[in-house]
Amino acid sequence: MAAKRSALAALLSVLCLGQIGAAPAQQAAETPFVDAHVHMNRPATLLQLMDQARLDKAVVFWGRHSDNRALAAAAEGHPGRLIPFVSISPERRRYRDYWQRGDIGLLDELEAALKSGAFKGIGEISVVHFPSRGFPEADFNPLGKLMTGIMGLAERYRVPVTVHCEITRLREFKDLLEAYPAVPVIWAHGGYTPYFLARRMLEEHPNLTYELSARTYLRHPRSPDYTIFRNANEVWPRWLELIEAHPRRFIVGTDGSQRRLSSDQSKIDRVRLLLAQLTPQTRELVASGNVLRLVGE
Repeated sequence: MAAKRSALAALLSVLCLGQIGAAPAQQAAETPFVDAHVHMNRPATLLQLMDQARLDKAVVFWGRHSDNRALAAAAEGHPGRLIPFVSISPERRRYRDYWQRGDIGLLDELEAALKSGAFKGIGEISVVHFPSRGFPEADFNPLGKLMTGIMGLAERYRVPVTVHCEITRLREFKDLLEAYPAVPVIWAHGGYTPYFLARRMLEEHPNLTYELSARTYLRHPRSPDYTIFRNANEVWPRWLELIEAHPRRFIVGTDGSQRRLSSDQSKIDRVRLLLAQLTPQTRELVASGNVLRLVGE
């Protein structure tokens, strides 16, 4: 089996290098995809970027300058283009106290939003998130009352949940996945796991979708180990092998925020560079088929 996997990886590497070497810019630029991870701050700017990059749809989470209400309004004004997810994540100051107290009263607000029918999913829920500039550290138990309450509502309303959970809480995260096998969980950035942990999580948890936003960056601001690229152009063969072995379990995104259009365009280009290295059948699923299935479109 190991020999077969190595042979497949070698074949994929040869095929992909051939594709890239033949027409790198054209191959990448022509690959359509649904951006499964965007933080909407400026709706007009986001839509302008999508038009320029020929992106038909994007899953939108709140940003620093938006909220759940703004997401719903933008999606209503542009039906079919923006796919809004609702959040009660603890990075918001007014929600953080609820998380610190374990106050499930906050779930009433989430359920009211889901009842409205305006949202296609829940997220991004940053239950465990390392600190970054302007973002306080979150380290809440994935098996706590609020996170399990969120999962219960997701199960009741049949929507996916995008969860940001670092591997420092991997044991609890695994238990959460096992406790709610009917809930589709999208793991934001795949928890930034190394290859062997990604493989293990996919094999053990059939309700888990591994989301690759920020994993395609040439250089990640938090760690050089987070990218799945081995150089400026080539994805590590083992990662290509893993995606090809589980083509229905991966989705892509940019983690864009409209701060600088040039930066967001670069993130789009990097996603397309990954997609160009996949086989056609896998590419279609990872680029759009999987995420559209998850949100019911």
